[in-house]
Amino acid sequence: MAILEHLTALSDPVRCRVLLLLERHELTVTDLGAVLQMPQSSVSRHLKTLSDDGWVVSRRDGTSRFYSMASEHLDPSAGRLWPLIREEVTHTGAAGQDRRRLDAVLARRRAKSERFFASAAGDWDRLRTELFGAGVHAGALLGLLDPALVVGDLGCGTGEVSEALAPHVARVVAVDGSGEMLEAARERLGATDNAEVRQGDLANLPLRDGELDAAVLSLVLHHAPAPGDVLAEAARVIRPGGRVLVVDMLPHERQEYRQQMGHVWLGFSESQMQRLLGAAGFDRVRIRPLPVDPAARGPALCAATGIRQDVR
Repeated sequence: MAILEHLTALSDPVRCRVLLLLERHELTVTDLGAVLQMPQSSVSRHLKTLSDDGWVVSRRDGTSRFYSMASEHLDPSAGRLWPLIREEVTHTGAAGQDRRRLDAVLARRRAKSERFFASAAGDWDRLRTELFGAGVHAGALLGLLDPALVVGDLGCGTGEVSEALAPHVARVVAVDGSGEMLEAARERLGATDNAEVRQGDLANLPLRDGELDAAVLSLVLHHAPAPGDVLAEAARVIRPGGRVLVVDMLPHERQEYRQQMGHVWLGFSESQMQRLLGAAGFDRVRIRPLPVDPAARGPALCAATGIRQDVR
């Protein structure tokens, strides 16, 4: 029987801990080795067992391979079994230690991006224009030009998007975690009376539930250690029926971006973006590539929009 095969695959407590981690985050073998304090060879053997039994899927991102739990593709017996096992494993001391070590792993990912932004704030506009072209946002923002909107520019950087939006909407709330970037944004938006700048983590926004009519995340998500958490937090601060707009890179092979600019993800495919937005609570998701600037040196971009579901 299938359920007995699944019990065999989960008979090792370590594999249950692995699934608990992969249910929420995409992780590499290296990440899992650091969290579980195990050799990578041992982690790989556990992943193979879980993969062979249909619990785990993987995808390649440049030279890295990321693993996640196959939550949407579990067979019925596995779907019934996992909540029981999750309940038991979640409250163990080992799982608690795993959560703390995972926080440290994700913090290291985040620190790489933060180091880049701390050093690049003064030159960020030139660098972004050099990579993606001067008119990168124009086509993406047309769908948000409603004069009654309160819009969040999440991961605002130096405030370029906020500056473009402010003349066309009721209010803009610009949020970023980098003090250096926000200093540049405040200088840029100083004469704009309907733009407010706030410092905060994108996974813990300084905004009330439903405070925004719409939110923009422009060239931000590839820096997020856990993009699903960032989108879920965006969903929290957008009212039901409100809209999110994500502008980011399509999949590419520019490995140097990880070291040079702290990128965590080498772009997102249409299926990835569809899955991330859907899991965060957005429906009617639409994804389209943006026009390519012949002078731009960076990867092609896409714009993804979704409507915040009514939670009632």
